[in-house]
Amino acid sequence: MPDVLIRGGRVIDPASKIDAVLDVLVEDGKIKMVKKDISLKSADVIDAPGLIVCPGLIDMHVHLREPGREDEETIASGTRAAVRGGFTSVACMPNTDPVADNASVIEFILERARNEGVAHVLPIGAITKGLKGEELSEMGELMRVGAVAFSDDGNSVMNAEVMRRALEYSEMLDILIIVHAEDVNLSKRGQMNEGFYSTLLGLKGAPAAAEEAMIARDLILAEMTEARLHIAHVSTAGSVRLIRQAKERGVRVTCEATPHHLVLTEALLATYDTNCKVNPPLRTEVDVLALREGLKDGTIDAIASDHAPHALHEKEREFDYAPFGIVGLETALPLMLAELVESDELSYTQLIEKLSCNPARILGFEGGSLSVGNPADITMFDPKAKVKVDTNSFASKSKNSPLGGWELIGMAKYVLVDGKLVLRDGRVA
Repeated sequence: MPDVLIRGGRVIDPASKIDAVLDVLVEDGKIKMVKKDISLKSADVIDAPGLIVCPGLIDMHVHLREPGREDEETIASGTRAAVRGGFTSVACMPNTDPVADNASVIEFILERARNEGVAHVLPIGAITKGLKGEELSEMGELMRVGAVAFSDDGNSVMNAEVMRRALEYSEMLDILIIVHAEDVNLSKRGQMNEGFYSTLLGLKGAPAAAEEAMIARDLILAEMTEARLHIAHVSTAGSVRLIRQAKERGVRVTCEATPHHLVLTEALLATYDTNCKVNPPLRTEVDVLALREGLKDGTIDAIASDHAPHALHEKEREFDYAPFGIVGLETALPLMLAELVESDELSYTQLIEKLSCNPARILGFEGGSLSVGNPADITMFDPKAKVKVDTNSFASKSKNSPLGGWELIGMAKYVLVDGKLVLRDGRVA
């Protein structure tokens, strides 16, 4: 593997408290040196003036659909979408077919990632067998073969006793539990946020309380068991308030928000656009503002895409029958740059913390830093490049995004994974 010299970029590494124009030398897949004016004759040189050079972005919540729904996404296509979006690592949820609730599925995902992936793939194992919320999976065995966390994402573990036992086992194993917070008795087949627009459109609504009630329960259980709890795709002001209060009490809780919940509101559903149908649903402007405030004050630790590919024919159905989810790997960075950094709500350093350093810390993954000796997972993006979203050009096999035609800012130009250049000038190498 040739040495790589990244020259003259603005290096931002929140973990090392670096923000300066520097060079970065990569040798044998590791970061060898970060300093001014590095000289090396034989290296593959990337001239980076005007680019931000940062630790590789990490998306801790994606759906790669393989095995089972390779028509929607594969590990090959999903990791290509990831690197085009600037992500060097993705953590994939277990709601595959078959479910990732046994060692053979985890091993299959890792083998397929080694053979066909261009980014790191971090498999998340199921909390319960078949995602049914009834019987715990063999958590120790799944962890042994490579699961980095456990989740029944897409499904809540409704039985509080089962969730308690999952948290107790996870505390013994020192591994993360990631929860989809939804009391299905309250949300019952809800198609969108319950409120003015659901009434106007005649659609069944899911109240904010369905998310908040489950978060409150899981925070109580996490406090009792002293386990590490991570709450996926937080979407309401009440949820932010509950998590903030729990952190103040010392509960070992972290959480994430998605780019779409940080920007879009339920008003977009006025056209019955199924590309805006997500779970949890898009909420109100008040909720969006609360999420942004939670990002700024540290209540929300990470930004994760919840990349959820669906086939075109599935989304082009009556609203009630269309599946939940949008794709987000290729739009997360430019959307956050356009909406949060350009508005001065977050600095570049804060955004990189939410997209790289904090996800690495939460997952216990060796990444999120440009420290010497670390694996050379590096993202270089142009923060001022103007981007018009063209869903037809996505590397993802699915195109279900409501952002088609949007004018955004920022584009990943180069990406290194373990020192290998996998994205060059915005194209997968």
